[in-house]
Amino acid sequence: MSDIFERFAQAVAAWAGRPAAFVFAFLIIIGWAISGPLFGWSDTWQLVINTGTTIVTFLMVFLIQNAQNRDAAAIQAKLDELIRALDKGRNEFIGIEHLGEKELIAIRDKLERECGREAPEHLGIGRLLKRRAAL
Repeated sequence: MSDIFERFAQAVAAWAGRPAAFVFAFLIIIGWAISGPLFGWSDTWQLVINTGTTIVTFLMVFLIQNAQNRDAAAIQAKLDELIRALDKGRNEFIGIEHLGEKELIAIRDKLERECGREAPEHLGIGRLLKRRAAL
């Protein structure tokens, strides 16, 4: 069951991100709007679009979350491999995505202090941009 859902979620997420999906949804909305006078702008006519969009949105939340979970897991695996492969990489950072928010904030703050960051601004980015501009 999990494999079937995963394949389905990947296919739908890939399709939903394409321009054709947008055009399809747009045409449905145009068709619905054009049919308004035919149905006398009735409550049922309005309920059709409201119900349809609610159902699609509800289902897409799960499909998008599945895609994001896979992407995040892949990125974490790649970052873990980079840490492991670097001579000076600290292996204790592998798997920290499983820590709670407080622990992650503490680690981030400690790393920022180690880098000499004293102000809350993004000084590290500023230093990087200055170095790039000097090249």
